Amino acid sequence: MSETNNIPKTGNWHDAEISDEKPSRLSGVVFLFLCLIPIFSAIAYGAVDAWALAFLTILTFLMLVFWMLDVGLRKEFRFSANALQLPLLGLLFIGLIQLLPLGSANIPPDLLRVPAANSLSLNPYATRFAIMQLAIYFVFFAAALVFINNPKRLKKIVLTIIIFGAAFAFFGIVQRLANLEAIYGLRLSPQAVPFASFINQHHFAAFMEMTIAFPLALLFGKATKKDKIALLLIAALLMGIAVVLTGSRGGFLSLFGVIGFIIAANFFKGRNEKAQNTKNYLRNFALVGGGIALILVLFGSVLLLGGDESLLRGVGLQNPGGADLSSGRTHYWQIALKIIFHNPILGAGLYSFGTAYTQYDTWNGALQVEHAHNDYLEILADAGILGFACIAAFIYLLFKQSLQTIGKSSDRFRFNAAIGALAGCFGVLLHSFFDFPLRTPSNGFFFLLLVVIATASISYPRLDRK
Repeated sequence: MSETNNIPKTGNWHDAEISDEKPSRLSGVVFLFLCLIPIFSAIAYGAVDAWALAFLTILTFLMLVFWMLDVGLRKEFRFSANALQLPLLGLLFIGLIQLLPLGSANIPPDLLRVPAANSLSLNPYATRFAIMQLAIYFVFFAAALVFINNPKRLKKIVLTIIIFGAAFAFFGIVQRLANLEAIYGLRLSPQAVPFASFINQHHFAAFMEMTIAFPLALLFGKATKKDKIALLLIAALLMGIAVVLTGSRGGFLSLFGVIGFIIAANFFKGRNEKAQNTKNYLRNFALVGGGIALILVLFGSVLLLGGDESLLRGVGLQNPGGADLSSGRTHYWQIALKIIFHNPILGAGLYSFGTAYTQYDTWNGALQVEHAHNDYLEILADAGILGFACIAAFIYLLFKQSLQTIGKSSDRFRFNAAIGALAGCFGVLLHSFFDFPLRTPSNGFFFLLLVVIATASISYPRLDRK
């Protein structure tokens, strides 16, 4: 790769990496896979089924093959040195340690026909499954960091997310208003309330929180042409209405968090650019007023569509059946704390919360609980303090690198794309305090894609001096 530290005086990218390199066709194929994999995962019921994950494994392997073919063609192995990859490798390593036969089942041999597993993980099968999923995530993430590397691809991936998110939201809205019981008319979801193609409507709300951040960031940041504003508004409204119709309280809170994050980022940008004056005050007033207006329009649209019950539930004013407002979460969290207390260092095993839960559950056992409904408590239960340290390091590096990108970027689209990506990550991380949205593979892929958009090094073409 041809690089230089001498940045041309002309142009808007004086802070960015300059490159004369033209992307190869093989790298274009890898980029196509990077677009296809998240979209397929969302369409395939969020990729929660084994067959969907198997197909994603094949797609990821094919992407890796084309990556290696590109390496052979260029005779140069390109791999990002981004430290965000290290926490993922850390979780993989912890999972491998948990499979070591160093545990003790403490079960009398006459109670079982086959020997009990003696791994550190209480559910080695689930842990192996988690390791495989983490490996797929790592390859996808590493490839995205390498191949989303120029402004054209950055714009294409952001546009793809906006278009797909809007179309997906429209499909979900139509399905909810039509009261369809089966997804695509094929699949029933008796143990959860579906939305669009997602089995769990709360996880669909988390998906929308990530995608809506881009049209909002481009609108508030004025990073698009006037003839595109209406399209962005329509996309944002569709996604926002879809979130409200899910009735997800975590989705509501996270949506407000996304909007507030984008407004705050643009507010502080205005303050840093120049001293406060009347024009800046008007701009800040417009930002806040625009956010409030957007929320009112969303609520009004939902009421017109007959989604008043979803709206009331989302804002916490309706609790069907008089059930616990936490929907049992406080009980799940108490059990999670017990699991953490007894497995503090390495946890009970990746994806083993459901198995560990049965040992400490004080209810009648009628409910099969697989998740703690708090991703942070669940990672502590699954992987202990070491696993939680990996997650904390990832979040720290994400915000550190993203804020550096936002602070140094002078290209308007790059600036607002980074804000939108970080806002979407903030929204789903906030939602994770009340649910387990990133346990849905589709949300995991889109989250990693947003991380790349927020942090990746973008190489801009050299500008000729005149």
